[in-house]
Amino acid sequence: MAVETRALLKINEIYLSLQGESTWAGLPCVFVRLTGCSLRCTWCDTAYAFFEGEDQSLQAILDKVDSFGVKLVEITGGEPLEQEGVYPLMEALLAKGYQVLLETSGAVDLQRVPRAVVKIMDIKCPGSGEDARNLWANLDKLVPGQDEIKFVIQDKADYDYTREVLDKHKLAGKYTLLFSAAHDQLEPAHLAEWITADRLPVKMQLQMHKYIWPNETKGR
Repeated sequence: MAVETRALLKINEIYLSLQGESTWAGLPCVFVRLTGCSLRCTWCDTAYAFFEGEDQSLQAILDKVDSFGVKLVEITGGEPLEQEGVYPLMEALLAKGYQVLLETSGAVDLQRVPRAVVKIMDIKCPGSGEDARNLWANLDKLVPGQDEIKFVIQDKADYDYTREVLDKHKLAGKYTLLFSAAHDQLEPAHLAEWITADRLPVKMQLQMHKYIWPNETKGR
C-alpha cells in the first residue's frame, strides 16, 4: 500500500548524531525532532522545540533522512505523537527499511503506533511536575522484549516512586527499564548507589551527548 507523502509536519530539526540514550546508545542515528509539546517537565532540555519549527512535507522529510545514509532513525520532540502527520511518517520510514525509534512522554495513546516501531516511553516521576499525565493504559500497548520504559529521576523521592511503579505494574523482566539521573540535578553516583543497594533489574543510563557536547543544545 502506498504511503501518503504530501502531508505536512512541523519540524524543529533533522540531524545526524550519536544516539545518546536507551539500549541503542552509541550508534549513529538520524533524529527527526517534531515541534510541540503540551507537557512542561521541570527538567526539560528541549524547550526550544515547544514552538520553533517549520512546516515540511513528508516527502521532504524522507529525502532529508535518506541523505544521511544511516538506517537508524529516532522520532522525537517535543511530543511527536501530538502531530497527526507522525503516523504516516513512521509508516513511510518502516516501508523504506529504517529501524525506527519513537521517544514519547507516555501521555499520548500509543494505539496507532506501528508495532515495529521501538517505543521508548517515559513514565513521569513527581519531580517532573507532570506525573498526573502518565497514561497507564499505554503499558498494555508496549511490546514486551522490544519496547523500553524510561524514568528521569530528580531525587530520592522520585527513585522511591519508580520502585513503587515497578512493583505495582510488574515491569521487571518484561521491558528494558532505563533509569536516568536528571542532568545537573541529581549526581549520577547517588542513583548508581541506590540501584545497586536495591539490586534493581534496571539499566542506568547517562545522556551521552551531554558529555560529548556539553555546551550544545540543538543538533545533538
